[in-house]
Amino acid sequence: MKKITKATYLKWYEDMLFWRKFEDKLAAVYIQQKVRGFLHLYNGQEAVLAGALHVMDLSKDKMITAYRNHVQPIGMGVDPKRIMAELYGKVTGTSKGMGGSMHIFSKEKGFYGGHGIVGGQIPLGAGMAFGDKYHNTGAVTLCYFGDGAARQGSLHETFNMAMNWKLPVVFIVENNGYAMGTSVERTANHTDIYKLGLGYEMPCRPVDGMDPVAVAKEMDIAMEHARKGNGPTFLEMRTYRYRGHSMSDAQHYRTKDEVAEYKKIDPIKTTKDIILKKKYATENELAIIDKRVKALVKECEEFAEASAFPEVPQLYDMVYDQEDYPFIPHKL
Repeated sequence: MKKITKATYLKWYEDMLFWRKFEDKLAAVYIQQKVRGFLHLYNGQEAVLAGALHVMDLSKDKMITAYRNHVQPIGMGVDPKRIMAELYGKVTGTSKGMGGSMHIFSKEKGFYGGHGIVGGQIPLGAGMAFGDKYHNTGAVTLCYFGDGAARQGSLHETFNMAMNWKLPVVFIVENNGYAMGTSVERTANHTDIYKLGLGYEMPCRPVDGMDPVAVAKEMDIAMEHARKGNGPTFLEMRTYRYRGHSMSDAQHYRTKDEVAEYKKIDPIKTTKDIILKKKYATENELAIIDKRVKALVKECEEFAEASAFPEVPQLYDMVYDQEDYPFIPHKL
């Protein structure tokens, strides 16, 4: 694994802070109805992504996830301005404004969504890994899903095939405790989700998903295991989200005290504490990073605001390949 250095911690701090502020801005403009539909924010889970990115080979590795998917493509190199524009439904977005919040996508950067169907990405992730094994690319696919999706039947079919064919994939459940609003304790006879891998003799283990160092170490082991042709690993990232499942979530299933307790181990806060303790940066130097982050978020917002909405013909151009398809209105 690449060494975790001063530069690593400073990058983690700036990246996670930017992802947090990016999501906060989306929450604000959602209330203003500039972003419509569903909106699922990543606040609190940033260490899961930061740790994984530290050990990924972004020149070939791939990632696929569920609908809480705004910041992952940013981490993989997609222009955040285009992601903000996509949420605004603007033509400058990653899918020209037609994917929206739940369907961010960038084949160029190895990010394959963004899937609104609960658990729908699990077999797709295995399929991507199958392609890489077939073509001997040496790439590994990271397939993320939530604790609610872990109860989908397709997970078991996928786990069975992935182990049978020794596919280069790491399955990661981001266990934030509640699925949409139902606690893990109420969804099954066990709370250790990682143990689902035992039935397939798949390497599996729990990970502190609030600590980017722990995430990086376990992800490195799992990815090397896959890269050597040994097949998949199943990791349970035990994390927490500070906002509701979506913007429409009243959060009656948990207390404010519980959220406050988890905020004591906020990965951004703990990373900042380590930076200061190890004298990697001063408060003033971190303030410069904070200012830079704030400016970039503003730049993203201004880009999205200034961009145009798609023209009506795009609705057909991006759906139908046949230009003279008979059901397309010719006078738009």
